[in-house]
Amino acid sequence: MAKVNGKSEEYGVSSIRVLKGLEPVRQRPGMYTLTDNPLHIIQEVVDNATDEVLAGFGSRISVTMHEDGAVTVEDNGRGIPTGLHPEEKVPVVELVFTRLHAGGKFAKSDGSGPYSFAGGLHGVGVSVTNALSTRLEVTVWRDGEESFIAFEEGEVAEPLTSRRSPRPKSQTGTRVTARPDPKYFDSGVIPEAALIRLLRSKAVLLPGCEVVYRNEKTGSEQRWKYEGGLREYLLSEVAAEPVIPAFEAEGFATEATEGFSAGEGASWVVIWTTEGPLSRESYVNLIPTPQGGTHEAGLKDGLYQAMLAFMQAYGLQTKNVKILSEDVFSRANFVLSTKSLDPQFQGQTKEKLTSRDAMKLVSGFVRPQFEYWLNDHIEEGKKLAELIVSQAQARQRQATKYEKKKSSSVAVLPGKLTDCESDDITRNELFIVEGDSAGGSAKAGRNKEFQAILPLRGKILNTWEVDTDKLFSSDTVHDIAVAIGVDPHPAEGDPDLKGLRYGKICILSDADVDGSHIQVLLLTLFYRHFPKLIELGHVYVSMPPLYRVDVPKKGRKAERKIYCLDDRELQRTLASLRKEGLDEDKLTISRFKGLGEMKAQQLAETTLHPDTRRLLPVSLGGVTEAVTEEIMNLLMAQKGAGGRKLWMEEYGDRAETDV
Repeated sequence: MAKVNGKSEEYGVSSIRVLKGLEPVRQRPGMYTLTDNPLHIIQEVVDNATDEVLAGFGSRISVTMHEDGAVTVEDNGRGIPTGLHPEEKVPVVELVFTRLHAGGKFAKSDGSGPYSFAGGLHGVGVSVTNALSTRLEVTVWRDGEESFIAFEEGEVAEPLTSRRSPRPKSQTGTRVTARPDPKYFDSGVIPEAALIRLLRSKAVLLPGCEVVYRNEKTGSEQRWKYEGGLREYLLSEVAAEPVIPAFEAEGFATEATEGFSAGEGASWVVIWTTEGPLSRESYVNLIPTPQGGTHEAGLKDGLYQAMLAFMQAYGLQTKNVKILSEDVFSRANFVLSTKSLDPQFQGQTKEKLTSRDAMKLVSGFVRPQFEYWLNDHIEEGKKLAELIVSQAQARQRQATKYEKKKSSSVAVLPGKLTDCESDDITRNELFIVEGDSAGGSAKAGRNKEFQAILPLRGKILNTWEVDTDKLFSSDTVHDIAVAIGVDPHPAEGDPDLKGLRYGKICILSDADVDGSHIQVLLLTLFYRHFPKLIELGHVYVSMPPLYRVDVPKKGRKAERKIYCLDDRELQRTLASLRKEGLDEDKLTISRFKGLGEMKAQQLAETTLHPDTRRLLPVSLGGVTEAVTEEIMNLLMAQKGAGGRKLWMEEYGDRAETDV
């Protein structure tokens, strides 16, 4: 028996609530999909149709927007299986729409199975569509039969029935009609322009596939079928005149390719322009990745390395102008379509690819192809080099210069600070690192040109209730302020930020409880005493991995190391490796006790390198200042101990402790 706020509560077996079936989705839809509008849950159905085309079993996808808000997606693929599942003893089509972790995309191990390259690899796709729809109907044409099943509020409303198909046996396919429930979305209206753009991109990425869109309200109909592929599409999107002809190529692994499975690779087209808005789109297994990711980083790296080699070979460098990858990429328009056997995305909405192997995969194909193209188009290459040099010169002119004064009248930079070479704050990064040993690894693994390291020893002062004039009694706080070049300031007013030395100030602490505490203390310091830095987007939190999984060589797949952010990602990775047919007993799982345990190369790859790290921007968000102050007082104020105790008694059981 426990007392909470003076009330007695029984805490026993009946107190634990288990969310079954699709109930977790309806409880917290934002964990599974975008809740701005229902477009993403319709996209899940479209993705299933495109996966059939991608697998070579479909050639047509039609989408109809009905007057009542429902949407129908139909394809001429194989049709979702309707027979009984051997273990679950219910129709497979019912499982697909009512279970979060059910689908054909889990049945592959090494490129075999019904879907070698598919986007819906989280196993929550169309079941989320069903969960967030008032009604969903499925019709399947398969094995000479027409089958029908209907769901309401995620539950079976009309059990599966089958009859002889009115179509010829060869005409298979699936039709899904979903009516999204507006109560789960900020707006119940699907933005038509975004839906049309999505469908058009599917046609682009699937040459020869016809995509049809109908709107019953307006009576309009649009059809797309691109035989010209990526080049035809990108040229239609880019308004400005290209500097040089489009660079279009592709590269895919074969059975003889070491480290990757046959079929993995990418297709791309790149067009450079001198003015106007840029058109950039990337996809993984036909899934749009609007936030980019490691495949885009691979394209950027491949173009940069090839261009650098070309400019050196033909003496096209300009004195005192250093070419950076962003100079090559800054005016590049592109469409990138990547195929990856087991892509890892950031979050369930799959908007950003995080698979570290994807950078190596794409870069490895782009660089030699672009080098060959440049050497085959020397005059065009020289013209492109001129544009790149002009971009580098413009960047250098805009860069703010800071002279590092060392006279006695000016605060000397902290001795612990290992500074970077560049004076360009648009690129410079400061990592505030927990511990001297971790600081040593960070110094060795950083890019010394634009990354600086400031190691901290022990926990810093809780500055929530410390007055500004007493702030520098802490040597650690003093060192941080001097290193970043900005004085403490209130939230109001217009503080002087001319001395700011780094565009990104990154908090880097261990991925454990102590590390989280240090992270909170530093965030408290910045929020209370350097609020303008947060408001302007200069403060970030680095996300180092907690686990490393050593995977042995299997077939053509080389030995590899997979880093996992937390327990959830570890379990997802292990499940994925099991599907590849790897024996879990042969995997070695290491848990990092701290950053100091990580070698410089590991820390560089997982936490420091801009293309493969995870860096979260810190922002004030949509919460009011009054609410923020109230919560911070509860958590950080010395007088708030009583409130913290009550808060922990009430909500402490929700915490996933890391002991």
